[in-house]
Amino acid sequence: MSRVQDASISEFALDAWSRAELARVERALSQWVGVDAPGDLAEAMRYAVLGGGKRLRALLVRAAFEAVRSGAAPQDAVTQCALEDMALRAACAVELIHAYSLVHDDMPCMDDDVLRRGKPTVHVQYGEALALLAGDALQAFAFELLTPDDAPALAEVQAALCRLLARAAGSAGMAGGQAIDLASVGRTLDLAQLRRMHELKTGALLQASVRMGAAAAMALQAPAGAALARYGAALGLAFQVVDDILDVTADSATLGKTAGKDAAHGKPTYVSLLGLEGARAQAQQLWAEAHAALAASGLPDTRALAALADMVVCRSH
Repeated sequence: MSRVQDASISEFALDAWSRAELARVERALSQWVGVDAPGDLAEAMRYAVLGGGKRLRALLVRAAFEAVRSGAAPQDAVTQCALEDMALRAACAVELIHAYSLVHDDMPCMDDDVLRRGKPTVHVQYGEALALLAGDALQAFAFELLTPDDAPALAEVQAALCRLLARAAGSAGMAGGQAIDLASVGRTLDLAQLRRMHELKTGALLQASVRMGAAAAMALQAPAGAALARYGAALGLAFQVVDDILDVTADSATLGKTAGKDAAHGKPTYVSLLGLEGARAQAQQLWAEAHAALAASGLPDTRALAALADMVVCRSH
């Protein structure tokens, strides 16, 4: 990690900010997830979502929302309260989509993994049929959460959030990237092909998290929104590059998931293509692109977003 990154982290109290934001998100998820579901399904849904994970996507929503609000004109108290509620719902919704994708990706028909977030995967704990239904239910509930009955005045914000999340989760995002990933096992991909796969599989939802934060602050189409989208794209790829690095440098206990599985399955990675040092250089380049996008945003306070970029590149699990 460079001295620039060290300084960036130290200038912002990321731990304190993250703890406060994550406490809000965890309370909301605990309050909302599985409440109306039958017993076994509710238990599987909550097992998949609660009590684990970095919640990076939720933090990106909240950080982007705060960054845009820092440069926005004052609004009346009712609108401000409504937007805060939508930002919290958006933060929870991206985590629900992420959780659903992990449940399905871990199943035997996909990656066939038995460990996630340091505990048995959902299909190991509850069986394949219930795991499939839990993932389906989490995906559906994410969009229900974004369209509460009691906020009709924010219909435009709700529609923008739903569209961003749907596109990031579907064939132009996660599902498309996973299809490319499955088709690439045992094949040789060039850097452009590998980048495209991960732009969809991993990057799309991370970028959408940033864009949803801007949308919740009613600034998706503003110049700052475009800069935040570039930041999200760079961060999304950086996350995957670091993931590939950790897959070969960290153990399963540290990662909370099976280490070395990409190599075992013959999947192309940034490390297999560029080598370990080349992958690290790629992560640093993407980190620089993310910070450059923040500098170009014109927003007065992007410290949380900058610190999250540092965390992604410097993380050990």
